[in-house]
Order: sequence, then C-alpha cells, then structure tokens
Amino acid sequence: MGTIGILANPASGKDVRRLVARASVFDNQEKQAIVRRILVGLIAAGADSVVYMDDGHGIVRTALDDAGSALQRRAVAATETANALDTISAARALQDAGCDVVITLGGDGTNRAFALGWRDAPMIPMSTGTNNVFPVLVEATIAGAAAGLIATGKVPITDVAAQHKVIEVAIEGERDDAALIDAVLSNERFVGARALLAPEQLTMALLTRADPAAVGMTAIGGLLAPLSDSDECGLLLALGGNDTIVHAPIAPGYYRDVHVSSHRRIDFGEAVVVEGPGVLAFDGERERVLRPGQKATLRLTRSGPWVVDVVKTLHLAAEKGCFTR
Repeated sequence: MGTIGILANPASGKDVRRLVARASVFDNQEKQAIVRRILVGLIAAGADSVVYMDDGHGIVRTALDDAGSALQRRAVAATETANALDTISAARALQDAGCDVVITLGGDGTNRAFALGWRDAPMIPMSTGTNNVFPVLVEATIAGAAAGLIATGKVPITDVAAQHKVIEVAIEGERDDAALIDAVLSNERFVGARALLAPEQLTMALLTRADPAAVGMTAIGGLLAPLSDSDECGLLLALGGNDTIVHAPIAPGYYRDVHVSSHRRIDFGEAVVVEGPGVLAFDGERERVLRPGQKATLRLTRSGPWVVDVVKTLHLAAEKGCFTR
C-alpha cells in the first residue's frame, strides 16, 4: 500500500479580494468538510495510510479523528509562520515521507508554495482559494478515490498525470523563485497588499497558460490568444499603451480594462529579462521587490508538478473493475 499526502492551507480563500472584489470565502469548517469527503474516497479505493500537514487549526487532524481507525496517519509539523513557508516546509516533509500522491486544498498561491518545496510533486490540487487556475474544481469524494487508486497501484500515475509548465525566475543577487501560472511586473516600489487589482500599474506578464474562461492575469492573455497547459510554449504580454484594451476579469467578480501594447508566444528556455524598480508578482500575488537597476531573468520550462487527471483516473478504474465485486 502507498501513502497519500494531504495539505489544507488554512489561509486560502480569505484575502483582500473578499473586500475589494466578490471572491467566495472558504472557511476552515468547509475545508474540514472537504477533507472528510476526501477520506471517504480514499477508504473506498482501498487506501490505508495518510501523511498530512498539521496546521494550527487542525483541519486535517480533526477530519481524520472523525474517520476513526480506518486510516493510519502521521503528521508533519508546519513551520508555524502562518505564511507560505508553512506550505513550503510541509511539501518537503511530504516528499521525504515518500507520498505517492498529494492532495492540496488552496489556490494558485498555495500550490506555487507547494511546488517551491517539492517541484515535481505528484498531486491533485483542489480549488479552495481565490485565483484558481492551477487547482481543479472536483468533488472531494472523487478526488480522494483517485488518490487512493493511485496510492494502491490500481491505476498507475504514469497513465493519468501530466507535468505542468513552470516559469523559472532568477533574480540578480538573490534567491531564485518560480511561478506556475503567471509572472507579472508592476511599476510599484513595495509589495503592500498582495493581490493585483490595479491593471494600470502592470508592465509585463509571462503566462504558462492563457485561459479566456479563467480569472486573473491568465484571462487577459486568454481573451487575446488562448493557450493551454499542453501547448509547448508560453505567452508574453507587454502591458500599457493604447494598442489594445482587453476587458478582463482580473479577480472574481472584478472586470477591468487592461491595456496591452503587444503579445507573442514564447518558447521554452527563451530568456525574458526585466529590470527594476518594480515588484514581481507570481500567480496573482506580489512577492519580490526589484531595486533600481536590478535584473530578473524569466524562463519557461516543463519541470513542474505532475497533475493527476481525476476524471481519467476514474475512467481507467471503471475499465479495470476496481469498484465492482
């Protein structure tokens, strides 16, 4: 039997976009209910071992207590910083624990932090955040069943997972960084509130996918030149000017006009160099300040997490008769 990792971010789904825009709130009680359904799916698929991040709110721990003795469980401690470092450290611990697949509850920011800790993790990212381009909307019971089928070897992960694109970010004189969906440069000098809600301050965006049916920076590119994760390229936007105005949903319930001076597809490995002063945002949140004259080099690679196709997993399980007696 294999092992399933579970990470529920207690901070996801609660940021400033609930005040400025119309984003939904995912409270910790709802996340706990989601985890309970995940555990039901795991057990139905025959899984018996869980390793989890034990956050300060006890989201997964309480759900496991409710599940009784059907599952072996082991906790990995968070760093207790109440920020992305918790997720990064938990990702490393789940990798060290040898998890066959990990279920994450959060948005793009949560999953970016997880990938910083475990770059090529096998995972099912479940949407409980704000910008939810990377994580998927899927019923938790079925997500749990898919993870259980993989962990027990009934469905090989190599048959149902695809590796995601990543934007590698090398910042002059500082630690490297990465983004799963988008890297954006604004002309601001300070991080401030992390959400990107003022499109007039944006100057550049590099996208791994451009989705007209999504929300956030990816929607801007998607409404110009749609690009999927399976496409072997990215999309580079020069923002500002008066060439094209895109009316895009840059946050849930929040459309704004975004000025785009040019856009083009960009190949893997091609360098995009930007220079400060400014602030780099990754996956919808401001993260790194560039000093005047400081450069950052962005490159697209396919070296990210292996994301499980839940629907494909259950179809293969049905063909194999995994749930029939």
